[in-house]
Amino acid sequence: MAVVSLRAYARHRGVSLKAVQKAIESGRITKTPDGKIDPERADAEWERNTSPKPRRITVPVRKAPIPKPASPEAPTRTDVSGMGALDYAKARAVREQYLARLAKIEFEERSGKLISRDEVTVAAFNKFRTFRDGILNIPDRVAALLAAESDPHKVHEILTTEIRKALLEFADASNG
Repeated sequence: MAVVSLRAYARHRGVSLKAVQKAIESGRITKTPDGKIDPERADAEWERNTSPKPRRITVPVRKAPIPKPASPEAPTRTDVSGMGALDYAKARAVREQYLARLAKIEFEERSGKLISRDEVTVAAFNKFRTFRDGILNIPDRVAALLAAESDPHKVHEILTTEIRKALLEFADASNG
């Protein structure tokens, strides 16, 4: 296919002239030396270097460490356009990795593999408060029995039975 003007390429892509100009400025597509555009090459560059429209994600954004840039002494590839196309591709790859991680976290939350830290904290607090109350109620339940007993072995047996009962109730409630 022959080279075309920027306006003709915009019509070919079904986009505005400004979109084509921005793509050239950002290095996503390149012009020929005479300032025109080879539609076949530009279409391939457009697909490779242009991100699809962003979609809304309902996952809360968590801060993550920013990846360290490559060392300036040893660049891996040369940016042909000089406009930052490689930077755009790297940034896009990093962004896609984070979006994939967030989507995985959201999936695991919805599938029940992950639960809220606050829910666990509240449940543990309630569980141990119930246990504490059960242990603290032992004297109230057995005080009359202990006062009536004169045999130390019988007192020991009553206390052991009540403590064991409270521990078993706690263990049974934890498994259920």
